Amino acid sequence: MLITLVILLAATVIAVPLSRRAGFGSIVGYLVAGVLIGPGGLRLVTDVGQIADVSALGVVMLLFLIGLELRPHRLWVLRKTIFGLGLGQLVPSAVVLGGTILLTGAAGGISWTGAVLLGLGLAFSSTAIVLPMLAERDLMSSTAGRDAFAVLLFQDMAFIPVVALVPLLSQHALPTHVPWLDVLRGLGAIVAILVGGGFLVPILFRLIGGAKTPEVFTAVALLLVVGTAAQADWAGLSMSLGAFMAGVLLSDSDYRHELQADVEPFEGLLLGFFFISVGMAADVPLAARQPGVIAGGVAVLVAVKVAVAFLVGLAKRGDAKSALRFALALPEGSEFSFVLFGAAVSSGALDQAQADSATLVVAASMLAAPMLFALSERLVMPRMGKKPVPVYEEIDDGPTPVIICGFGRVGQVVGRILALRQIAFTALEKDPVQLAVLRRFRRRAFFGDASRLEVLRAAGAETARVLVVAVDDMDTTQRVVELAKRHFPNLAIYARARNRRHAHLLMDIGISGVIRETFFSSLRLSEIVLTELGLSDEAARRTVQLFRERDELALAETHAYANDEPALIQNSEQVAAELLGILEADQAQGAS
Repeated sequence: MLITLVILLAATVIAVPLSRRAGFGSIVGYLVAGVLIGPGGLRLVTDVGQIADVSALGVVMLLFLIGLELRPHRLWVLRKTIFGLGLGQLVPSAVVLGGTILLTGAAGGISWTGAVLLGLGLAFSSTAIVLPMLAERDLMSSTAGRDAFAVLLFQDMAFIPVVALVPLLSQHALPTHVPWLDVLRGLGAIVAILVGGGFLVPILFRLIGGAKTPEVFTAVALLLVVGTAAQADWAGLSMSLGAFMAGVLLSDSDYRHELQADVEPFEGLLLGFFFISVGMAADVPLAARQPGVIAGGVAVLVAVKVAVAFLVGLAKRGDAKSALRFALALPEGSEFSFVLFGAAVSSGALDQAQADSATLVVAASMLAAPMLFALSERLVMPRMGKKPVPVYEEIDDGPTPVIICGFGRVGQVVGRILALRQIAFTALEKDPVQLAVLRRFRRRAFFGDASRLEVLRAAGAETARVLVVAVDDMDTTQRVVELAKRHFPNLAIYARARNRRHAHLLMDIGISGVIRETFFSSLRLSEIVLTELGLSDEAARRTVQLFRERDELALAETHAYANDEPALIQNSEQVAAELLGILEADQAQGAS
């Protein structure tokens, strides 16, 4: 094992930097390294199974970390996207691929049940490849990144019933009974993860004294990830799905950031070893004997999945660039495909030769997809309006008491009033067009992305007193606020909210300085309208002030059930009734 570990690390150190320098990203480097050192290459490492079993934990840890970034209410908001895009991608892809295999493979002895299972297996995409591929290009927060994640999450959930179909399809008949024991075991594992992640784990962290003993905290973090994965696997569920559930449940925990910091190093290394094991598992001799069949299979797989995903993404978003990026992220086969083909062979639905060919097609697609995506990002996306990577300015002003993030129509007003009182501030703006306009009018602002920690540090966040987040993008606002809240507890944070929903999301992070961008202008406009209609200035001011106070109170009250639409409607009706009652009482008192 020591020699094997040395070979794996050496292959990583050599292949990955070369691949990244060539512009193909790190995943291609891992896969090529696996092919070269594996049984089909130099045969430096031959025990592929042992490495694959251990490195599969990298995928598990990846899903756990993603879960930590997704709070439960955000997951609930994504439910329509998850099921809509997930079904829209998986089912048509499986139907087209299965039909193509049946039409072209009937002469080779592939039955309709085998074609169905092959189509389903090939329709899945690799979570382990797609998410790191998007993350290393900072695309996870893009529309295409969020949509790809939704599809992958749906596939994680769909894999269990698909595997359950294998014995049914191999028997060509309906089962005589429902495996209630397996069903109950799966439900029990889900309940155990929910209860443990929601109630028991926080207690455990308090008992060990939090992060005061780093090595114990790291051990507990790893036990949590591996334990939930093992529990899900014992129940017949996806290990990565179990870890993802645990991550989501702990996303609101006080220990969230410490968990992320402890798990990330293990996740990165094990995920790299996972890709190497995929490359090692490639049957190079089979590819040499049937190059045309394998190349044709990969071409059909990629073409079908790209076409289906593009149409689904275009129908969902109406943006061709986003739809193409979404489609090009998902054309490869999945690690789930290997499991499904193995189960199909065991049940007799596929023979070993068919499964070997399909497995090689999947492995080859895993190598081809990152290269295709990298080429598209380099050659295609720039022609579709992709912005160049910005080079941010060096902030040469001294420390100031105020930092303004986003110097557009909101941030400029704040800055002008501060300047009127001769209060120094540092303004950050990442839109080069907006920055050019500001400089024509001699407005001082620096080109920088406030959602990056090093930019906030350079702007003087460690010594500043106030941070004003005035950017117009909701996701960017949340990232900046969360970053500042975590790293600069000295800052008083005031953030611009686009609407009530955005205000609640910012309140989730734990800040009280949430300012809805159109709220005060709407109040002033309403006051002007009331006076124009004949109300006295005092009556108009009193009405607007009363509405403001009650609406701000309602915003705080509804924070606890922001995702419960019936409760929100009921609260809105109660507030309207209360306001009407107060105004009627005022009117009666004035008349008397």
